[in-house]
Amino acid sequence: MTAADGEGLRAARVKREAGGRLVLDGVDMAPPPGATVGLIGPNGSGKSTLLRIMAGVLTPHSGVVTLDGRTLAETGRRTVAQRVAVVDQHAVTQVELSVLDVVRLGRIPHRRAWSASGPEDEHAVREALERTGLADRAGQSWHTLSGGERQRVQIARALAQQPRELLLDEPTNHLDIQHQLELLALVAALPVTAVIALHDLNMAAMFCDRITVMAHGKVVAAGPPAQVLTEELIAEVYRVGAVVTPDGPDGRPSVRFLPGDARPAPAARIS
Repeated sequence: MTAADGEGLRAARVKREAGGRLVLDGVDMAPPPGATVGLIGPNGSGKSTLLRIMAGVLTPHSGVVTLDGRTLAETGRRTVAQRVAVVDQHAVTQVELSVLDVVRLGRIPHRRAWSASGPEDEHAVREALERTGLADRAGQSWHTLSGGERQRVQIARALAQQPRELLLDEPTNHLDIQHQLELLALVAALPVTAVIALHDLNMAAMFCDRITVMAHGKVVAAGPPAQVLTEELIAEVYRVGAVVTPDGPDGRPSVRFLPGDARPAPAARIS
C-alpha cells in the first residue's frame, strides 16, 4: 500500500448546485501523491461536498474528477472503490458487529460477489488492525467503543481497503485532544495520499504538508501551512482576528485567536 507516482486523484473546474445555489464554484484540487492535505474553511464552504465528489459519491454538475488521468466513470466503480477510501464524521450501525467485522468491510471492493475472504484479504485486515493499534480489540463489539476508538476502527477499515487515496471528512469532530492528536498523527504517517477536512487550524498546520482553504464554494488559497495560514487570510475567511507565529524549527505556523475581535460575518452565499 503505497502512494505510487502518477497523477493521482484530481478535481478540475468542479461545480455543484443544491437548492438553486452554487455549493462548489469551479474548484480545482490536485493533492500531490503521498502528501497529507488539510481542507479547511468555514461551515458551508463546500468541503464535504468536494470530498464526496472526489470519492465518486456525488457527480459534479460541471467539471471533472480524474484518477490517473481517467474520469471516475471511465475508471469504473470497482476500481475507484479499490483505490479511494472514505472516512466520514460518523459511522452508525444497529447491526451487532465486532471490530474485526467492521475492518473486513474494507475488503469488499477486492472480492467477487458472494465470495469468501481469502488469505490476501485476511492479511490486509490483520495489517490494518496492527497499524491502528487495534489487534487486541478485534473481537470487541463495535457498540462498546468510544468515539475515538470507533474512528480508529473506521481508519483500519479504510486501510484494509489498501487505498492509494484516503479522504476524511472532519474525522476529529467530537474527539478529545488526545484522540485528535493520535488520529491525525496516524493518518499523516500513512503511505497514502490523504485529504482531511478539518476545523482546527493548528491541527492542520501541525500535521498537514499542504493546506487548501475554501470559502463560498471556491478555493481561495492553497500551499504549505506557513504560506497559507496568515493573519490576513484568517481575518478574510473566518472573520476573526488572530496572531500567527512560526512554531518550532520547521517554521510551521501557530494560530492564536484574539478574543473579542470577531467581525460581522458576510451574508452567506451557499448553504
